[in-house]
Amino acid sequence: MTKHPGAESGGNTGPTPELIDRVVTSILSLPMIRHLGPSRLPSREAVAELVLLVRELVFPGFFGRRDLTEANLRDHVAELLARVRAHAAEQIASVERYMAEQQERTDRGGPEDTRSALASHRPRRITRDARELADRFVEQIPEIRRLLALDVQAAYDGDPAAEHPDETIFCYPGVEAIFSHRIAHALYTMGVPLLPRIIQEMSHSRTGIDIHPGARIGEKFFIDHGGGVVIGETTVIGNQVRIYQGVTLGAKSLDRDERGRVARTGRQRHPTIGDRVTIYAGAVILGGDTVIGDDCVISGGVFLTQSVPAGHMVRNKPPELVMMGRDGGKGLGTGG
Repeated sequence: MTKHPGAESGGNTGPTPELIDRVVTSILSLPMIRHLGPSRLPSREAVAELVLLVRELVFPGFFGRRDLTEANLRDHVAELLARVRAHAAEQIASVERYMAEQQERTDRGGPEDTRSALASHRPRRITRDARELADRFVEQIPEIRRLLALDVQAAYDGDPAAEHPDETIFCYPGVEAIFSHRIAHALYTMGVPLLPRIIQEMSHSRTGIDIHPGARIGEKFFIDHGGGVVIGETTVIGNQVRIYQGVTLGAKSLDRDERGRVARTGRQRHPTIGDRVTIYAGAVILGGDTVIGDDCVISGGVFLTQSVPAGHMVRNKPPELVMMGRDGGKGLGTGG
């Protein structure tokens, strides 16, 4: 029989009253990492289900139902669209209720009875708004599919190891990451709070690719290999851009207010990448005033904080390599 980790030698497996009091005190004293109240928080499980339903619409036959034909496709799409709309409306309402509660906690601008009156009307308004936003989201699915078809083609065209476009859909983390981003970005641009970040971070945990939902990414985008890629919130990326593992498109520094807190100014903090740019592994490009022109190539390992005119290649000076024999002597082709 397995002994409870907290069990005393006398066989008491329950927590002590003193420990219970300490944990409760900790919960009450640290409001940043607790949520108490009647409203349901967004559900990561339900958000994951929403993403799976959209994936089945974007890549029908690859995921979900496998017996699709032209004869049954319309009914299947109708069912999926209804489920996506219902899931999206539910989760949008959840995040809006949560954000409204957070705002209410910090609201000091009116008497208690006024805030209570506003709160009594909030659930009905949030439900209506969530349904409208869900309708707008499902209307964007044809455009999301168009963009992702181009992304899949870019992945196939850009990787000679891919034997068929299907392989990139099933296997490539870069395709999975841009799929999640296209969904999250659509919700982000509609002003839906929190939900885009949940979608993005679930993808990040699976792929190792971190694309903020706010990043604007053009057509035919391909991330090869993918691990360690970071693309910041205000990044702008043109068409036919290819990047490799370990690339960072980030900010130079954080603006702070007079109290030393991070200032959320809305200004562009991350670089702009033109059309047909290739950025090789490990390159770091920083700053909202950094613009990489069309048709540039950024070599691996470059650290860049200045703009590059169109049509240029940027690389580091080659380092000197020294080959040493196992006995300590210099081998062939070594530097001086």
